[in-house]
Amino acid sequence: MIDKKIITGIFAAFGASLCCITPVLAVLAGSTGMASSFSWMEPFRPYLIGLTVLVLAYAWWDKLKPIPKDIDCSCEVEGSASFWYSKKFLAFITVFAAAMLSFPSWGDSLIKNTQPRVLVVDEKNILKNTIAIEGMTCAACEVTVEKVGGGVEGVISIKASALNKHAIIQFDKSKTDIDTIIHAIETTGYTSKKYNE
Repeated sequence: MIDKKIITGIFAAFGASLCCITPVLAVLAGSTGMASSFSWMEPFRPYLIGLTVLVLAYAWWDKLKPIPKDIDCSCEVEGSASFWYSKKFLAFITVFAAAMLSFPSWGDSLIKNTQPRVLVVDEKNILKNTIAIEGMTCAACEVTVEKVGGGVEGVISIKASALNKHAIIQFDKSKTDIDTIIHAIETTGYTSKKYNE
């Protein structure tokens, strides 16, 4: 049986990064409809991070605290404890939690498109629009929107900003329109509030 402190730490770390992990997993799996399903959790992220740190700190303190010599107990001898109660397992969980908590800073690298696209476009057909997008919270969200929106035929460039909650799009009006691009972006689960020309 796994220690309850460790299970709590795993769930708290996973919960803290769920709003950022889901878009990346959705794009990688080809199921973009669930991409921002957990963006509602973003306001709770600081609390979940704090809970993760506290639980792991307590688990390490509990694991490393010395056992008083005057207590006569039938404690397990070091090395005979099951793997689930070992320092190795706790170390593994600590590394896992750190990876999950830092996911928003490196998760975008999993889906970045490194292949340059060459488009031949008549300059008079280029339009530029700004679309306000709800639900983006991190770099992984931005890359998700850019990958899906940029995949629409006729899109020349797209730059999403979680900070500004919008995407700036250049596209060839002879090949696509803004409504098609918005529809593609909304398949990720993010919602477009408005756009301007």
